[in-house]
Amino acid sequence: MLLSMTGQGEARFSQQSSDVSVEVRTVNSRFLKVNVRTNEGFSSLESRIEERVRQGIRRGTVQVNVRCELLGRVDYRLNLDRVRSYLQQLRALADEDDSPTDVSWNAVLTLPGIVDEPHLDRDTEKHWQLVAPVLDEALVCLDTMRRREGDAMRVDLISNLDQMNAQLTHVEKRAPDIVASYQKRLVDRLNALLEKSGVVVEACDIVREVGVFAERCDVREEIVRLYSHLDQYRSILDEETSNGRKLDFLNQELHREVNTIGSKANDA
Repeated sequence: MLLSMTGQGEARFSQQSSDVSVEVRTVNSRFLKVNVRTNEGFSSLESRIEERVRQGIRRGTVQVNVRCELLGRVDYRLNLDRVRSYLQQLRALADEDDSPTDVSWNAVLTLPGIVDEPHLDRDTEKHWQLVAPVLDEALVCLDTMRRREGDAMRVDLISNLDQMNAQLTHVEKRAPDIVASYQKRLVDRLNALLEKSGVVVEACDIVREVGVFAERCDVREEIVRLYSHLDQYRSILDEETSNGRKLDFLNQELHREVNTIGSKANDA
């Protein structure tokens, strides 16, 4: 199975007393990083949300947005200490700049932490029971999208593996002819150079030179490794769990063997 690291899932649940919506987005990343954002009063749920996300996602940057609205009567209260602190600082700043000292209450009431919802902290478990199933549904939607994209990538990767395997088979058949082709070119070149001088080249000299070349351009070991890497790649694609790290490692090894074959073969 192959999972894409990019995807999006969302879910929502409404009832008479509450409205909960969750959106989960993932993008590519080498490691797993989870960012959770909740509306004010529900920050105590963030650690649980991150833990639930980490149970199902292994890699990528994950952004989780959770919004929970309580539709019934809510006992909102002003945090008077914060209000006084904000007002004191704003007035001091106005005095420094010789600005008007009037402060808009509308502006003050929108500042962070002005309104407390004390009951929310006491009802963490109750609110988690509201959020958890919606979060799970959003994660299922995300997983479905990631699987769908992963399946499309798997088809393309299998096609690439088939092409590489066919080309490697051609290289394997061609490899033994490289030495014979080199020997013929060497003899023809020497004959052309020495034709008028009457110098005779000993057969042992040619055999020695061809032997050195054969040792230098032998790619049998690289071919065996490359076949093995291609087989391992297919096996990982068929595993029940997605393992991008192994595929990433095999990509490097495939490139290494191909590059070595190209450098040693001396045959276009």
